[in-house]
Amino acid sequence: MQRSRVLVRLIGVVAAGASVAALAAGCSSKNQVPSIGYAVDAVIASYNGGSTLGASSGAAAVFGRVLTGFYYTGPDGQQVADTDVGTAKEVPGETQTIQYRLNPDGVYSDGVPTSCDDLYLTWAARSGRFTAPGGGPLFDAASTAGYADIERVECQPGSKDATVVFRPDRYYQYWRNLFTAGELMPSHVAARAANLPNAVTAVQTGDAAGIGRLAEFWNTGWKLSAGLDVTRFPSSGPYRIESFGPAEGLVLVANERWWGNKAATGRIVVYGRSAELGAKIGDGSVSVVDIGGGSVAGLNLDGFSTRTVPGRGAEQLVLGTGGVFASADARRGFALCVPRQELYNQLGRAQDLPKTGLGSGPLNSRTVQQDSLYYPAVTAAAEKYKNTDIAAATAALTAAKAAGQTIRIGYLGPDERRARTVAVIAEACKPAGITVVDAGAADFDPGALAAGKVDAVLGGTAAAPGPAGAQSAVFATSAFRTGNGLNFGRFGNGRYDSITDQLAADDNSTVQLNLLTEGENLLWAEMPSIPLFATPRTIAFADGLQNGVASSAQAGTGWNMDRWVLQR
Repeated sequence: MQRSRVLVRLIGVVAAGASVAALAAGCSSKNQVPSIGYAVDAVIASYNGGSTLGASSGAAAVFGRVLTGFYYTGPDGQQVADTDVGTAKEVPGETQTIQYRLNPDGVYSDGVPTSCDDLYLTWAARSGRFTAPGGGPLFDAASTAGYADIERVECQPGSKDATVVFRPDRYYQYWRNLFTAGELMPSHVAARAANLPNAVTAVQTGDAAGIGRLAEFWNTGWKLSAGLDVTRFPSSGPYRIESFGPAEGLVLVANERWWGNKAATGRIVVYGRSAELGAKIGDGSVSVVDIGGGSVAGLNLDGFSTRTVPGRGAEQLVLGTGGVFASADARRGFALCVPRQELYNQLGRAQDLPKTGLGSGPLNSRTVQQDSLYYPAVTAAAEKYKNTDIAAATAALTAAKAAGQTIRIGYLGPDERRARTVAVIAEACKPAGITVVDAGAADFDPGALAAGKVDAVLGGTAAAPGPAGAQSAVFATSAFRTGNGLNFGRFGNGRYDSITDQLAADDNSTVQLNLLTEGENLLWAEMPSIPLFATPRTIAFADGLQNGVASSAQAGTGWNMDRWVLQR
């Protein structure tokens, strides 16, 4: 298949010395192990990667080879076409139009063929055009980026073809980020739960009650819990879910109905973020590790090929816009006491770093990658916030009537590096009269920020606890766009929203540079978050693990788990 040729090419590129290293063990003459354990610090919470819960918990790092899409995120954060799923082609014309054609052999693990209904439901849920009776969006979408610009999806229920037509006044250059792996959901399951013949007709006819039932299921029906009903979770990829539980992990087995290259190993057990993650690694249950650098105390990776690399995710403090941080003056005052350079020196520096580029110093942008050609030109405003300035912080906080406040910083624990991050900030801000409280917890949810339970969230891009980030800034910008599910701080700025729209519509380099500079200056002035450093990622492969290719992006190192083989 074409995907496997792309895979081989990527493995060769990475092994030759690209920015993300391939850590593949050599061949062995011993027997292949029939099961591989994979430890990743995502939270296994939702099957639906397009929902706020799914995107923020890291569904993309868990289900990329269970729920496939027209594109997937490659190891360096790039979008790669998955032609096993189908083809997507931009059609020439005045109005942007994309022709999608699903593979005729495509079928879910429950025997139902893939169809354009799946694209139609994804668009309906992510478009932002449906409002709940009490106000607010009906579908709890992580982001509406790109989908909100689509005028219509032409789809006959059950067909393998879909035509996506954008609004006449819009062009969306990141269209390859639409209908991707982990986000293209099985519409027939939602329709069945909503007691509808299909999802397409309900939306086309304006069946408000039916759409409401679809939304209810889309929002909550794909949450994962022990003893789940596997009929609600059919697969469109080389693996399917067999079972899930807190102790035994997420058990994936080869999908017998997968029409592409069969999975090389029949069983993968995924262990998500938990207090027992270190123990699972230590007792031999795990052969592939993808976790935040320094996050697990006392981690023993003897018998593994290991590196810690700078990630595509932006480690940052997402600040609330209410309570103590209701004013931008208060947010800027707090930023002046956060020791970004010291935090990078102590906690953000990964191995074998270049002098310039990804991970080479404190992160000065929330949305532009450090290895981007635009990065040096758009980040001048960050210099003021490089080191602690107690006098300036005290004056700013006093002027904002925020002096002597307590700042509660939440994060998903246990996490040794993030606990140390909070401790360093607490010590640095104490002379400014600020008391910083560590509010990390094993059940922490970034939604606590909007609920007023914490004042800041420490995490990666869009507050993700684990793998995050990509070469495109779609998720990163969505985290600050008014009304988006990933905007946990509830930041809202009309000019910033316009900038993100223009960035997505115009690929002219001069226009991009000017808009990125304006946008970054605006974010440093309004301070909805404080970027710290590129999140370091520790990635390890057990001796005998073949075809493992490290990824520092949102899809995690499990992006090609169907090619893994373990020899003992």
